[in-house]
Amino acid sequence: MCFYVPTAGALITSVIWKKNRSVKVWWLNLLFWGGALFGVIDHWWNGELFLVSENLGSDLLLGVAITLTILVVWGIMLAASKRSPTLASYTKITA
Repeated sequence: MCFYVPTAGALITSVIWKKNRSVKVWWLNLLFWGGALFGVIDHWWNGELFLVSENLGSDLLLGVAITLTILVVWGIMLAASKRSPTLASYTKITA
């Protein structure tokens, strides 16, 4: 059930984005939803979508690793947007 942790991150960032419509939060939200969707499709493809793993701790640790990877990629994106301001304005968010 490794997709639970990125899904939780996606839900949390969705709520944050509703209140603060910044491009940076939008990027993080998309990354989390992509990670969650990948996990769901992977589990569905392997017939394990609703099964509880024998090693739940290992699955949750994998979810944490996926979430940390998403956060690292987001940090790289933020650093790149500071270096090139056109990246920061790439996505125009309107209320």
